Amino acid sequence: MGCGSGMTCWRRLRDWQAAGVWQRLHELLLAKLNSAEQIDWSRAVVDSSSIRALKGGPKPARTPRTKAKRAASTT
Repeated sequence: MGCGSGMTCWRRLRDWQAAGVWQRLHELLLAKLNSAEQIDWSRAVVDSSSIRALKGGPKPARTPRTKAKRAASTT
């Protein structure tokens, strides 16, 4: 990478991220693997995360019950 120092390396990685280098590299790799049929899409996983709204957010509406009575606990 031609880094003379840790700071130089950090700046280059930051600049590459801002320029979209990693996203393009990821897309290119996926395209090549897909065209070579090297990806098993049946094993693909979609992930998500939830974060707390620090300044609050709209309160979600109460979830309506689907049944009149609660089921007995099994634990």
